[in-house]
Amino acid sequence: MSIEIEDLAARLVAGERRALARAITLVESTRTDHRAAAEALLDRLADPSRAALRVGLSGTPGVGKSSVIEALGLRLVDAGKRVAVLAVDPSSARSGGSILGDKTRMEQLSRESCAFIRPSPAAAQLGGVARRTREAMLLCEAAGFDVVIAETVGVGQSETLVSRMTDVFLLLLAPAGGDELQGVKRGIMEIADLVLVNKADGDLAAQAMRTRADYAGALRLMRGRDTDPEGIPAARTISALTGAGLDEAWAEVERLAAWRRDSGVTARMRSAQAGQWFEDELRAGVEALLASDAALAARLGKMRAEVEAGRAAPSAAARTVLDPLARALRGA
Repeated sequence: MSIEIEDLAARLVAGERRALARAITLVESTRTDHRAAAEALLDRLADPSRAALRVGLSGTPGVGKSSVIEALGLRLVDAGKRVAVLAVDPSSARSGGSILGDKTRMEQLSRESCAFIRPSPAAAQLGGVARRTREAMLLCEAAGFDVVIAETVGVGQSETLVSRMTDVFLLLLAPAGGDELQGVKRGIMEIADLVLVNKADGDLAAQAMRTRADYAGALRLMRGRDTDPEGIPAARTISALTGAGLDEAWAEVERLAAWRRDSGVTARMRSAQAGQWFEDELRAGVEALLASDAALAARLGKMRAEVEAGRAAPSAAARTVLDPLARALRGA
């Protein structure tokens, strides 16, 4: 990849979708020269005035996340908004690439000139989002998109990471009974700003209303935070098929986003998110250093074998690996 940062940055800021796609490919690359170029690009594009509304969306498998995003995205485009969707797919164990290809499941939205859809493989990254999703969000903002939606792989104990990089977090669920309600992890319920019960149409409409009532009751017991206005968190019913409830749900998202922005909550959240991002990058950097340095990698392999054989405690073995690194850093 021949990289001309100045040219790429200029075309991206002008809203060129091919430039945005190329920039995201650059930040997702693990090559050392590409990482240096990506960091230079992000520094050049840093502009707090070009902030989009960042929305995270997670949900149980088969709940219709892509259908909801497409129906919602088409409404936003009709309203004059530019919408970017970062859809994080499960990864192939063989190739490491995306398995599902969300772009093919949002066919109508992908044809809109004011929309941009980017599927990315989750690879080994926990949290339901790709490692570089944060950087991709910044690139979408620099390209002038008004709304950036990050769709995660699915619901699980680690799926809450997306809430640490967005302004509003939506949890999408299907009509379900009490047993299914118990199956949704409490942790993700505690951070959801809106719980949207999809498929509230046809024979499932009544069940969807009952499910919404169940979740509304659970949310009232779970949370009261200073980051919430009156009525948040909330549970709503929607239908991606008929469009019922989508306009009302988005109005709720905009009301919450406006309240947090005007009260300074969004600024505090983004500041904390940036600090968390910094710490995540530090951890990833240490792991990369351990893997890339021959002496450290050898020591790491030796101590791992000792731990697996039961001859060393994990904490003591980790200290054996890290102590020389700490001494070298202090000496520097």
